[in-house]
Amino acid sequence: MANIGEILARLWETSGFYKMAVDWRQLIMICIACFLLYLGLVKKYEPLLMIGIAFGMLLTNLPGSEMYHPELWDAYIAGTIKLTDIIHEGGLLDIFYIGVKAGLYPSLIFMGVGAMTDFGPLIANPKSLLLGAAAQLGIFAAFLMAIVLGFPANVAASIGIIGGADGPTAIWLTSKLAPEYLAPIAIAAYSYMALIPLIQPPVMRLLTTKEEREVKMEQLAPVSKTQKILFPIIVTIFVTLLLPSVAPLLGCLMLGNLFTECGLTDRLSDTAQNALMNIVTIFLATSVGATARYDRFLSFQTIKIIILGLIAFEFATIGGLIFGKIMYKVTGGKINPLIGSAGVSAVPMAARVSQKEGQRANPSNFLLMHAMGPNVAGVIGSAVAAGFLLALFG
Repeated sequence: MANIGEILARLWETSGFYKMAVDWRQLIMICIACFLLYLGLVKKYEPLLMIGIAFGMLLTNLPGSEMYHPELWDAYIAGTIKLTDIIHEGGLLDIFYIGVKAGLYPSLIFMGVGAMTDFGPLIANPKSLLLGAAAQLGIFAAFLMAIVLGFPANVAASIGIIGGADGPTAIWLTSKLAPEYLAPIAIAAYSYMALIPLIQPPVMRLLTTKEEREVKMEQLAPVSKTQKILFPIIVTIFVTLLLPSVAPLLGCLMLGNLFTECGLTDRLSDTAQNALMNIVTIFLATSVGATARYDRFLSFQTIKIIILGLIAFEFATIGGLIFGKIMYKVTGGKINPLIGSAGVSAVPMAARVSQKEGQRANPSNFLLMHAMGPNVAGVIGSAVAAGFLLALFG
């Protein structure tokens, strides 16, 4: 029978403290997870997702927890094991991650986003669709830079989608094209989305004149209920026929919107906006955080992704502003270029930044509803860009 010393020695050797001493990188990841928790809890940077991502990162890097096994997913991608093997042999976070890998969570999140989105400003001013498209410049600028830095095309496409300022879309595309980079890309996307009020204003002031920022826009035309009901149906048909690969994201976005606009499915709309959205957010955030394993996350590639993500956001803002200035000239000064920066799909944060900068130049200015047009157009634009990249590199 083992004596007390042997029992204590065995307990020590099986403890997480002993295993952490073997590889110090786990301690670094625990510190990073705690820092992200600080950003979510104290600084309130995207707390609904940041807290879950950070805690998932914490769980996966605690030695001995065995909650997520990237080697199982490598084998699954290689075709040497089946999904049932992961279910039997994996941990809790492996089970959660199935929803990411299948594209289930991002699509359901989009359903909730659609239920909460009012496409009225876009319908009232269809020209704002062009501003949303122009803001996708960040995606393709970051893609080209990633190629130059030596990333494979599929990884570069996943990095580029950070510029769409759309977390679910970034997760959806990355889980299909470059799942090994899911954690840094998701963390970069959500971190920069939270920092939009800091990232965008300096660029907005640099690229526009005070005269342009002072422009007051005319009130939007009213939009009928029929138009709001037809919009999600028509967009789904047209865009899916154009890019079938985007059907899961765009289809769920427009279905959620239809639940809200038709006025017949209030219970479904409420569920999509609240209960479903909250449940899926928990699973999505923790499973994405789980992919940030110390042996894969701590690399020079991660640093490059973080930098490229910031560049992508800046170029997205620049693209929208430049096209806004073009529309300002073409319309004889009727369009305020500031609404172009709202073409990134961080709804409604980017639109609020446009409103704030407009009022800073002209206290009587009210740009929020005008900026919501490019803002919701950016949601559609980022989904279409993701579908295009998936069709090319998937």
